[in-house]
Parts: sequence; C-alpha cells; structure tokens
Amino acid sequence: MTTAAASVAQALLSVSDKTGLADFARGLVARGVRLLSTGGTAKALADAGLPVTDVGAYTGFPEMLDGRVKTLHPRIHGGILARRDLPEHVAALREHGIPTIDLVVVNLYPFRATVAKPGCTLEDAVENIDIGGPSMVRAAAKNWPHVGVVVDPADYAGVLAELAANGNALTADTRFRLMRKAFAHTASYDGAIANWLTARGPDGAAQGWPDAFHFAGAKVQEMRYGENPHQSAAFYRDEAPAAGAIATYRQLQGKELSYNNVADSDAAWECVKTFAEPACVIVKHANPCGVAIAGTPLDAYRKAFATDPTSAFGGIIAFNRPVDAATVEAVAAQFLEVLIAPAYTDDALTAIAKKVNVRVLEVPLPAGNGAANAWDVKRVGGGLLVQSPDTRNVEPAELKVVTKRAPSPAQMTDLMFAWRVAKYVKSNAIVYCRDGQTLGIGAGQMSRVDSTRIAAMKAANAGLALAGAVVASDAFFPFRDGLDVVADNGAAAVIQPGGSMRDAEVIAAADERGVAMVFTGVRHFRH
Repeated sequence: MTTAAASVAQALLSVSDKTGLADFARGLVARGVRLLSTGGTAKALADAGLPVTDVGAYTGFPEMLDGRVKTLHPRIHGGILARRDLPEHVAALREHGIPTIDLVVVNLYPFRATVAKPGCTLEDAVENIDIGGPSMVRAAAKNWPHVGVVVDPADYAGVLAELAANGNALTADTRFRLMRKAFAHTASYDGAIANWLTARGPDGAAQGWPDAFHFAGAKVQEMRYGENPHQSAAFYRDEAPAAGAIATYRQLQGKELSYNNVADSDAAWECVKTFAEPACVIVKHANPCGVAIAGTPLDAYRKAFATDPTSAFGGIIAFNRPVDAATVEAVAAQFLEVLIAPAYTDDALTAIAKKVNVRVLEVPLPAGNGAANAWDVKRVGGGLLVQSPDTRNVEPAELKVVTKRAPSPAQMTDLMFAWRVAKYVKSNAIVYCRDGQTLGIGAGQMSRVDSTRIAAMKAANAGLALAGAVVASDAFFPFRDGLDVVADNGAAAVIQPGGSMRDAEVIAAADERGVAMVFTGVRHFRH
C-alpha cells in the first residue's frame, strides 16, 4: 500500500446530486485544478462562471444515444486507471496523448428516488440505471493509490481542506477512506437495482419478493459487545431509514448505547408511537412491562410505572410527546438505562443532566407517527427470514362481538388499547388493562394459559386489582382454560383474533362466565 500523497491537477465532475457542487468546484479552480464535466453538471458549473471542459470536447467524441454514452471512452478511463508508478502505463498515456485524471467526483442517477415514485414504470426505472457513473467510480476506487474519488457531498469540505494543507495532494489515508466509501456506494446502488428488478416481471409489475435480497446500511457505531460480553457487535443504519424510526435518533447525553439498549429502545419506541394520545411505554428485555395513556406524559408515566415497578428498574422509557422537567424528575427518581422522546424542554435537559449515565435520545416523530420499515428481517443459521412489517391496526368497526354480552363503550376503548399493547409483547402474550393502563403483562410463555397466570401474578405483585379489567390475547385461546383464568381474576371483556378449532367452546365459556368477547380476525405473533 502506498503512503505517498497524490497530487491533483485535473478533476472530473459528473453528479446527479448537485448539493454544494459550485462551491466545491470553485475551491478546486482556486487551487489551479482543471475541471472536466458532463451534461447538466457542466452546464451548472458554466452557469456558476467556472472554467470547465465538456467531456465531449475532451474526448473528441460527442455524447450519444440520449446521453447513455458519454464517459465510456479510453481518454477518460485511461486517465483514471493508469498507474503512475508503472513506466509502461505512463508511456501508454504519453503515446496516446491521454492526461491523467486525479480526482473523480461522481454520484449516481437517482434510481431509488425514481422507483419510490407512485406509478414508476419499468422503462422509468431502467433509464435511471447509471452505467458510466459506476464505471468511473469503480475505476477511480480501484486506482486509489493514485486517484481520489468522492461520491458524497459531505466530503467536499474535507477534500478542499486537505488539498490546501498538502500542496494540492490527498494523503493515502484519505484516498483509502474515500475508496472504501466509493465501493460501498456502488454496491448499495447495484443492490437496490437488483432488489427492485428481481421482484418484477417483464411488464414491470411486482411479482413477490426479490430473487436476491440485498441490505445496505451505514455503520453508526461499534458496540462494546453484543447481547453478552463475549460477543462483538455493531449498529448499522439503513441508508434511507423510515421517518420516525429509532435509527434516526440523536443522543443528547449519557453513556454509549449498547446492543441491548438499541434493541430495547426500538421495542419501546415502536410501541409508544402507535398511540394518538400522550403515552408512556416502559420496556425491559424487549417486552413492555408498563404502558399507559393519559392527559400528560407525566400522568402516563405514573400509570405505566405502577404496572410493574420491579421490572421497570433499569428499563427503557419512551414517550410520544415532548418531555418537561416535572416528567424527567419523576422518571429520574428510578434507575433507568435510556430515555426516549421526540423533544425535551430546556429545563428537562438540565434536570436529566444530573443523571450523567442515562442515555437520552431524541427521535423525530413526524405526522402520522412516521413510516414503517420496508422489511422486517430475522437472521437464522445460514440465511435470512424477510417479511413485510406488521403495520396492521384493527379499528373498532372491524371487531366482531361473539358473545351474548357486548362490551360497554368504555370497555371497547380499553380493549382497543390492550390490543395495541399486545401487538408489541412477545408471544404468547396476555395483557390486562383498565382505564388506559396496563395492569398485568404475561409475555413469551410456551403456554398461553401460563401467560394469563403470570399477567395476573404481576398485577397482584403491584397491588393492582383486576376486577372489571379487559384482556388482550395476541392469538386465539386454544382451550377454555385461559378464558377461565382471566374470568377468575375478574376480567369483564376479552379481545382475541379467533380462529381456533375450539372457538365455540371458548365463546360458550365466556357466556357462562358473563365475559364479553370480541374477535379481531387478526393475529399479532411477535417472536
């Protein structure tokens, strides 16, 4: 690996994203760098009053085929790929009159933005597959010991600063870093094309999942360790994360996030943002241990914490409303790992600053609570399971009353709340609720009836009465025993998907016990 600095005398600029282009090019010209460019980029530079040579004039061969062929020429690729340390390469350039190109500044046709548009056709997508751009990027990256390559406008300022500090040269470390970024850029671009095209037929119509699945993400950080100290880990963010996703967080204070912190924070954030009312969710080991809605975040926190104060110790606490100082002071009275909210008042940040180790995350919450991930992915031995995200939210009008007694309006409101919570509890999930507050949560048991008993035990441990409560079950009751347990504990109404071979038996048990029951027709397993 070379450690020598590489001088920059000529740069080729051809960009789709023109953010910061004119200022960057102006900085290059100020350092005596000659500019080559193509099409719209050349026009933008000329319009900015900068001296620029069009590639067509440079190669002596005009752009053709509606711009499909413009930089695919030996005078371009020879100038990029030639090794300056090999005499035979230098001689070949001299023989054919090809100057070196020392800096390649390219970003690619907006394929992702094109296919994201409603009604995008196969022809639209194909025309936005860049050919010359990736070729130049890969050529420059391959020849990184002699050529710099820039694919991200965020690097413009650093490149100009280094040229100024090094007599118009880029260090080997910088060229190596830019090379790695360039290959990641083209790999991500090709992956997006493959994902889209291999999920479509010749007419462009979607026909299921891609034949090859490609994920591209940028490393946010390496963790101290994974789920356990003997495991290594890192966190990668989608190149275009869904609006409102936990990956869009900004950490305002506290220790570095751990692998488990990020996983649990995602569970808390996904749950809390599903509520329209001010809400608080407390998560421990990927499961909600307390959820509530109220008129204010503070009241929601107090109700959520009351569900299971023992499990809330060392938990992740999320709000879907801006947090004030009074709320922070209540939260900070207990030990917590992470606090999440869409915003904080200044006095709230002052108050939480006393807890220097608490990780405070600010996550933007756009209208409609943001978008869902495009895919839900689970790693298994030797492969990936990929599915669409569980974005299904049942509305009251979709519920089917299956018992002689119908829920009261207040019970129906609580049933809908309980159902939203159950969606984020590991299966088998049972959730007791009343007045917009979880009372007991049974999660992740191999037997559903055990989940009903554990949820009741949790409520008893917290001193919460279950008389008149409602219960949500994330999947059907396979036998009447689970229904009998919740009835024995005072439940007045139940919401569940239905669909069991023994639905009639369970409905009859509910009628016998005077419990109202509604079916959703939708299951929410969470593994």
